[in-house]
Amino acid sequence: MPRTLEVRVSTMDADLEFPVETKATGQDLFDMVARTVGLREVWYFGLRYVDEKGFVSWLRPEKKLVEQSLPKEQPNILFFRAKFYPEDVSDELVQSVTQHLFFLQVKQQILDEEIYCSPEASVLLASYAVQAKYGDYDEKLHLPGFLSHEQLLPPRVLHQYQMTAEMWEEKIVSWYKEHLNMLRDEAIMEYLKIAQDLEMYGVNYFEIKNKKGTDLRLGVDAQGLNVYEWDDRLSPKISFPWSEIRNILFQDKKVTIKPIDKKSPDFLFFVPNNKINKLILQLFHGNYDLYMRRRRRDSMEVQQMKAQAREEKSRCLAERELLLKERRARLEAEREKGELMKRLQQYQEEAKGANQALSQSEQRAAMLEEKVKVAEEEAQLLARKSREADEEIRRARESAVKSEEEKLVMEKRVFLAEEKARSITQTSEDRAREAQRLQQELEEARKAEQYAKEKLVQLTSTGVQNIGILPQSTVSSNENSNSHTKLEQSSNSQDDEVEALSQELEKERKQYRQKSQYLAEQLTMLKSQMEVLKVEDHMTHDDILHEKHLKNGQTKYSTLKKIKSGSTEARISFFEQL
Repeated sequence: MPRTLEVRVSTMDADLEFPVETKATGQDLFDMVARTVGLREVWYFGLRYVDEKGFVSWLRPEKKLVEQSLPKEQPNILFFRAKFYPEDVSDELVQSVTQHLFFLQVKQQILDEEIYCSPEASVLLASYAVQAKYGDYDEKLHLPGFLSHEQLLPPRVLHQYQMTAEMWEEKIVSWYKEHLNMLRDEAIMEYLKIAQDLEMYGVNYFEIKNKKGTDLRLGVDAQGLNVYEWDDRLSPKISFPWSEIRNILFQDKKVTIKPIDKKSPDFLFFVPNNKINKLILQLFHGNYDLYMRRRRRDSMEVQQMKAQAREEKSRCLAERELLLKERRARLEAEREKGELMKRLQQYQEEAKGANQALSQSEQRAAMLEEKVKVAEEEAQLLARKSREADEEIRRARESAVKSEEEKLVMEKRVFLAEEKARSITQTSEDRAREAQRLQQELEEARKAEQYAKEKLVQLTSTGVQNIGILPQSTVSSNENSNSHTKLEQSSNSQDDEVEALSQELEKERKQYRQKSQYLAEQLTMLKSQMEVLKVEDHMTHDDILHEKHLKNGQTKYSTLKKIKSGSTEARISFFEQL
């Protein structure tokens, strides 16, 4: 059995370990990693390591692992990273796994401040990162503080403003809420679209000197070679597109760039170490090959991947539309349920009031019955007393005495008896009228009691009927919607799908232009809001340069357009005078 090497490869997602034979080449190991992560767009990536002398190097695919300057300790640690960058991420990055790996790497470069990003743009990018990880914002799930353990902003930005973690989270979440219904892949692509407009995105910087010995920086990216002043990595002074370069040569620490224009002199510069020459040469050939590849017709492999990506995108759009329909149906059902629950609560309150009214009516009726009974007894008693008074008058009249004195006394007694009889009669009549009035009130109370009972029965039956309707109608609506959607999808022909996808892409382009304008306005507003909390003394050199470029109306692309103007010879002459 051949001797093997233990190799650990760190991707942006996970650490992988491989036992490889000693005769294995760099390409063998790279292919193993690419198959493991499911990557087909392999031309952007490489295996990076720190060699025995502490220099960053890329594994050479044609050489055996044991012939390269890997560290001696086991296991050997390599990093699977993007080595070359596309000019336009939305057009060139096809696979989801490719987009995801670029997203993770660029995000980490921004957080590690390898790529400069303004504070307001950092907040916007953080919101897309949150959307990619957590999906749509939900106030029930994403409570205040849910981002407290996330690293979303560069330390430079956090240090530059007098803002608490809660204030930063509030700014990020306000943008996060704007990304409703955005899929994970869409959030990642939006992140990369914004990141590729940053000045330091995709640029590999190297220390160089011109013939005068001036300290400068060389930037190698997807579009060509750029020369920067030593203290300004944001705005290059000269640019040489790949289309103007014919070849690159190096001898010890001297690097010679030969332009296509044979009338122009060679572009010469010097590096501090010849190790850097080899790295520049690798990046030169890789970026130049990709530059020319983009300007040729796509290979069959790329065409196949793009066709699969279009099918996948079409499927995702259909799934999203179905998901949105189901979400709208669910929200409508929840709204109806809320309304019915509100009505049920109203019915319950009315039923409670009716019960209280019924109870009061029953109590009042019982009291009135008791009063009627007492009044009837009093009326009977008064009637009996009236009869007794009449009998006493009759007896008094029959037993009249002969004497005048007795007669007067008797008349007086008769008068008094008559007065008493009249008083009793009047009281009896009043009591009879009171009993009649109480009887009427009792009848009215019994009618009110009967109405309250009927109202209670009506409220109970109506509430039950309304609550019982909801589940059946909602389920039926969802089932009809799902079956109708499936029927529509099965009836669409391939031509219709292509046409629909074309219309969708055109719609997306229009929406992207509108969104870009909206984002620019919102970023300006966010910057003005944060300006009052800025600590000027904490601004870095790059912050000051960025502010200066903004005031001068400079952007990444306007600068590149400006520095590419003029002849190659004139630009080389300008470089030598720096």
